[in-house]
Amino acid sequence: MRRNKYNAQICEADGQRFRSKKERNYYLRLKEMQSNGEILYFWSQVCFRLTGGIKYYVDFMVHYPNGDLRFIDVKGHKTQVYKLKKKLVEAETPYKIEEV
Repeated sequence: MRRNKYNAQICEADGQRFRSKKERNYYLRLKEMQSNGEILYFWSQVCFRLTGGIKYYVDFMVHYPNGDLRFIDVKGHKTQVYKLKKKLVEAETPYKIEEV
């Protein structure tokens, strides 16, 4: 498979494509947490539509049994565009983006 400019290797798990091994491994960890009952469910590549027609896709949205909701981005390299979009999401919504 091809590599991107930050040396992340595109890979797959369960028929889904991930932009890095780190993101795939986090997905597999979430699946395990779900099967253990630690989380209710999770979604991947959740879109935030921001002011000015800007779209931001967070890697994972995780729902916990206690009602908590977390937005997780799996990052190896934080680009300027990422930093800007993260700030926009946090300014325009009540949510915080967590990085792993």
